Amino acid sequence: MRSLILVLLPFLAIFLQSTLFRAIPIQGVVPDLLLILVIFYAVFNGSSKGAMYGVACGLWEDLYLGRMIGVNAISKGITAFILGRMQGNVYQDNLMVGLIGVVTGTVINAMLLFIISMVAIPGLGLDRALLADLLFQGIYNIVIAIPLYMWYCRSSRAGVLREGQSG
Repeated sequence: MRSLILVLLPFLAIFLQSTLFRAIPIQGVVPDLLLILVIFYAVFNGSSKGAMYGVACGLWEDLYLGRMIGVNAISKGITAFILGRMQGNVYQDNLMVGLIGVVTGTVINAMLLFIISMVAIPGLGLDRALLADLLFQGIYNIVIAIPLYMWYCRSSRAGVLREGQSG
């Protein structure tokens, strides 16, 4: 069951991101539910598994969006690898771990996307609009992450995402 849920969650995240949350943006920005999911997975499962899950989820997002294939796969994979390093060093049941992970992950992911975009699109520059989008997406991600982290944590300990669940 765990494997099935971990496969279905990215589909649900992209669906909600492109429908429900597209209808209620904050300053034109929607939360990155897939990034939040990848961050939580990495915090609970470590850097190696997190990176693999991040690459898979990012590739799914790239294929769904149809833009530069591989960009989200790379950025989400690296972000998950970095944040997965926290796994053994933090008390995962603490909500602040999830929130700090989401803030840090949002910034790392945005920086990686920007760097990759600069390489792919010569002449691209950093402007205030991009920084404002990052700020609003960070805020939106934090607000969304609060209930999601509580669910993810509880589910990882005793629910459908618990290690050892088969699917």
